[in-house]
Amino acid sequence: MRRRTRLSAALLIGLPGCSLAQPEQSISSFVLERTIPLPDTSGRIDHLAIDLADRRLLVAEIANGTVDIVDIEGGRVEARIAGLSEPQGVAWLPAVRQLVVACGDGTVRFYAADHHELARLDLGDDADNIRVDQRNGRVVVGYGKGGLATIDPARHIVVARLALPGHPEGFQLAGARAYINVPGNGSIIAADIDQGRQLARWLTGLQRLNFPMAIEPSGQSIKIAYRLPAGLAKIDTRNGRTLSLKFACGDADDLFLAGKRVLVICGTGHVDIVDDDGRRERIETQDGARTGLYVPELERLFVAVPSRGQPAAIWVFKQSLLHRR
Repeated sequence: MRRRTRLSAALLIGLPGCSLAQPEQSISSFVLERTIPLPDTSGRIDHLAIDLADRRLLVAEIANGTVDIVDIEGGRVEARIAGLSEPQGVAWLPAVRQLVVACGDGTVRFYAADHHELARLDLGDDADNIRVDQRNGRVVVGYGKGGLATIDPARHIVVARLALPGHPEGFQLAGARAYINVPGNGSIIAADIDQGRQLARWLTGLQRLNFPMAIEPSGQSIKIAYRLPAGLAKIDTRNGRTLSLKFACGDADDLFLAGKRVLVICGTGHVDIVDDDGRRERIETQDGARTGLYVPELERLFVAVPSRGQPAAIWVFKQSLLHRR
């Protein structure tokens, strides 16, 4: 996501939700295990993806115009794809062993395992978040002033499109159903990507700037982090009703579920961890570290820390034995 939001202090004071209880410290469920340097990387870092089989982390360095392929076990960058225009979303497709990169110039690029380019599609503008349809391995990309494109990675062609009322930010798939954050429109969209049609539009009201999203395994609810005012919402996917709204750190751009915990990665220099039982904790990171990736198979949280007074790096947090469930 390439947009940077400037928040008004006066507006924050005036909106409800700012008086929600602040997080309470508890025994840490994640501890910093190591840092992996990202040499010659300047500016903001966008989204991450994982190649589990080869233990590689894929890092979209939007301001740097690069994607780094990181050897997790070796703790080093093993390769770099350069010359990209604002790489934002990344995904690894294990079935066909391809890397997919969505760029701000509207292109979606496919790379082989040896990093040479296989194909390039042009969606027009602002290709952003990527999700993989687990039913068929197809790639779904948010783009432009309002759309999702479904791409067949075997043929490298767009096979379906879904029109939206604004640029899509975080979105999740549950079979044919898609739930999509459209912050510019102040809404959450429920849609059917197979039929290419919108099913429902739920307004966010005074809670605005809904960027990251995660979906419960049951598909019955989604979690959304708002930036204005900062908050974490649980929303019923049957009717769009807000089931709960809790405090969260600000400027969130990634959000993950770790068992009964919600991990909110925020550019204010924190990861907030919110438990379903009401317990909370906060992990300190660095200012501007607003993206990351939780990998349950590795029991690791990777946080992208940009170069701001120190070299850019991936901070690797290991899940504590006492908090695994």
